[in-house]
Amino acid sequence: MNKKYSPLFEPLKLPNGSELQNRFVLSPMITNSSTRDGLVTKEDEQYHLRRSTSAPIQVTGAAYIEPYGQLFEYGFSVADDRTIPGLTKLASAMKSNGSKAILQLTHAGRFANTAIMDLGVVYGPSFMSLNTPIKHQVLPMTKRKIELVIRNYADATRRAIAAGFDGVEVSAAQRLLIQTFFSKFSNERTDEYGSDSLENRSRFGLEVIRAVSDVIDEEADENFIFGFRGTPEETRGNEVGYSVEDFLSFVDEIEKIRRLDYLAIASWGRNIYQNEVRAEGQYQGQPINKVVYEHVKGRVPMMATGGINSPDKALEALEYADMVGASSPFITEPDFVAKLQSGDEDQIDLQFTIDELDDLKIPEAAFKDIVKMMDYGEGLPKETRDELRRLAEEK
Repeated sequence: MNKKYSPLFEPLKLPNGSELQNRFVLSPMITNSSTRDGLVTKEDEQYHLRRSTSAPIQVTGAAYIEPYGQLFEYGFSVADDRTIPGLTKLASAMKSNGSKAILQLTHAGRFANTAIMDLGVVYGPSFMSLNTPIKHQVLPMTKRKIELVIRNYADATRRAIAAGFDGVEVSAAQRLLIQTFFSKFSNERTDEYGSDSLENRSRFGLEVIRAVSDVIDEEADENFIFGFRGTPEETRGNEVGYSVEDFLSFVDEIEKIRRLDYLAIASWGRNIYQNEVRAEGQYQGQPINKVVYEHVKGRVPMMATGGINSPDKALEALEYADMVGASSPFITEPDFVAKLQSGDEDQIDLQFTIDELDDLKIPEAAFKDIVKMMDYGEGLPKETRDELRRLAEEK
């Protein structure tokens, strides 16, 4: 191994006691190859089995906790007990070479495209009338609906434990439901979940965390991993939906409820790990990962993500993080980490040919609606994205 990259292979111990042999994480990426009802397929299993040695922590793509929270048409479901047998096989595949398997729990809120297309309506903190992808409405969640969704998160956690996952990750990143409650851009409520105070905007997310935590205490062993994924600030020009200071306060409140085994930073765009704080204030212009990392360092291991698709980028990202998460590169180069560790980094190849599909275990109809999202981050070369797009369009 090139000594330059040795920091990426230093062991790391998580707060739950897990020993990681290197700093890489297979970050969430839905292949969109499950059934229409969200059941795990053989192709899902084979895809993750092929990547079971890619990183010591592996996080599934978004597993939706109820049908109105479904982000992708063919994504995983953890919304009812019918999903447990398939999720058990998925967890087994991910863990087959000693990696820790984490199920990401999500509710897409107003971005639940399947509900939009099928029903023309979705849920969120406040009413909205939108036109993309079709004309539809976002209905404000009643308190009863809020209680039901919190219960959905708790039940999803039970299913993750029953399926044999080593942990769960609650995602509040990239404008998913929890983030929209936290943001003044999307939350116009006037009740105790409303936008008039940070405490109220935090309430829904913290109640979800508490419900998930209670189930972990009741049904999981003490080594069960609890992770949280968030976007550290939301701005539109000079307007601020929430600041990095707000986000850090939210993380502090999570820690009062439960031990955080890791905190993952995520957002939209290219090279997210290089983002700087946009909002005015004491941190403006500083690397956002630096701000968060200095706040949680020594308490919560932090994961940098977004555009980390080369050894040098991984090393750069590790400056303000304990772990580096990658998703797109592991699609076409499952052996990224192994090649880097053996000193064969010049053999890392993010492009692929149709002849490699069988070895890579990429489902033939995979990444429906996903490639256009890859275009934002450009984690894979354009030629590779175009080939994946062509495969999806053929099916």
